[in-house]
Amino acid sequence: MGKLGKLTKSERFLLICTALFLIGTAVLYLLREPAEYEHFRVQTEREASEAEKAPPLDLNAADAAELEALPGIGPALAQRIVAYREEHGSFASVDELTNVSGIGAQTLERLRAYVTVTP
Repeated sequence: MGKLGKLTKSERFLLICTALFLIGTAVLYLLREPAEYEHFRVQTEREASEAEKAPPLDLNAADAAELEALPGIGPALAQRIVAYREEHGSFASVDELTNVSGIGAQTLERLRAYVTVTP
């Protein structure tokens, strides 16, 4: 017999249990709901081009739900934008978005085509 034939019964039992555990873990991993990734959304080229045709969203008039429709803006960040506006008054420029916690240069550049500011 091969090398497996030289294993004791308890070693074979442990080997089989380990194999079943690994297979079960792999199956559960593949069947799980990706809930922790719900806030990520892949935008197709067609959706992107349609969004670019839409008029820009006014940061001084948009509510949290409208802000959530912007790429990369989830509920928490949308609420921080609204809270910043309520605390500091209207945005003077789109660049002022970087004053909101969670919005850096990259996020600002991604949003620039979708937002505007009116007095």
